[in-house]
Amino acid sequence: MSSALTRDALEAFWMPFTANRQFKDQPRLLARAEGMHYWTPDGRKVLDGCAGLWCVNAGHGRKEITAAVAEQMATLDYAPTFQMGHPAGFELANRLIKLTPGDLNHVFFTNSGSESVDTALKIAIAYHRVKGEASRQRLIGREKGYHGVGFGGISVGGLSNNRKYFGAMLPGVDHLRHTLDIEHNAFTRGVPEWGAHLADDLERLVALHDASTIAAVIVEPMAGSAGVILPPKGYLQKLRAICDKHGILLIFDEVITGFGRLGTAFGAQYFDVMPDIITTAKGLTNGAIPMGAVFVRKQIYDAFMKGPDGIEFFHGYTYSAHPAACAAGLATQEIYEREGLLTRGADLAKAWEDAVHSLRSAPNVIDIRNLGLVAGIELQPRAGAVGARGYEALVKCFEKGILIRTTGDTIALSPPLIISTAQIDELITRLGEVLKTIA
Repeated sequence: MSSALTRDALEAFWMPFTANRQFKDQPRLLARAEGMHYWTPDGRKVLDGCAGLWCVNAGHGRKEITAAVAEQMATLDYAPTFQMGHPAGFELANRLIKLTPGDLNHVFFTNSGSESVDTALKIAIAYHRVKGEASRQRLIGREKGYHGVGFGGISVGGLSNNRKYFGAMLPGVDHLRHTLDIEHNAFTRGVPEWGAHLADDLERLVALHDASTIAAVIVEPMAGSAGVILPPKGYLQKLRAICDKHGILLIFDEVITGFGRLGTAFGAQYFDVMPDIITTAKGLTNGAIPMGAVFVRKQIYDAFMKGPDGIEFFHGYTYSAHPAACAAGLATQEIYEREGLLTRGADLAKAWEDAVHSLRSAPNVIDIRNLGLVAGIELQPRAGAVGARGYEALVKCFEKGILIRTTGDTIALSPPLIISTAQIDELITRLGEVLKTIA
């Protein structure tokens, strides 16, 4: 730790989603990054096994992004997008809709995944209102779902620690059953066979609340933050069919699965299911500058563009389509296209799958789940200390020179899409060595 960062100096920063006291007693600091690696202040190299925080898909230190942002800041540092505009916002929107499936060809820019989710929920409710169905205000999330930290996101989300401290949440929200079932699907390679029927839980909620009150269902195609929970074969297709049957919008939260994580531009394309709205962030700018985007189908956008002249949707952010973020987004998309990164996960999927499943016999491993370039390795919790084994793995992996992410006792891996097969082997070998040391 540098002389400027004494124990007292660390106290000024209240860190997010962090055990602050434990961290500040033994800080894990990252000082620079390039390619597949971070370096600590004392020069130790750390292999990035989680793309920063699911976001640095093109690897660290991309000079193209740095140059684009610097040029943009020197030309136009800020411009409002309330009743005004600037060229880069429109350029990026048109670039992005070339990647989206079907007629998801309108973009609303935000600054994060949390803002993208809250924006999507507001669009869904407002859409039904402008169509003359104002009674459709109810939102349906899913247990173990993660949709950011805004009040809308934690309301439709299904992680108890993210909800229990913050009161009654939004009214009119209900939740589908989650799809994690280790008893039936442990150590499945890829999408599990068992569980498509779990989508029928939506029919139960329709019967309980009546379809005329439900605006939208929001799910992650693959739940990342809850520990890499995969949809069973046919599950998302059934959700789509039930939503169509009852006139309910289907929202895919693709903040993690968007921009190549599964070997396609979006999870919607991987699963061949067409949502009405997609939320994104993270990989949109390679994590270089905060930015999110919400994609909506033509029929939704068109519904707002009717009626008298004036503002059609009273929503937005000071930094929506910030010029520097747009520059980062454009440079990132150019890298993805030039290097074929949006489909590289499909090329590496088999090598990745074989590597992570080699940990099946490691101590305390009770399940391994994988898809594209994502994996979850679930450890048996210690009696009376849920999460302790996972936290020990996080700390020891950092000391071993690899960066992982843990959620409870599940290790989540999602490396930059530039990872080589040799680096996959290095990552999994080191992780296996760490697991052998954890009681």
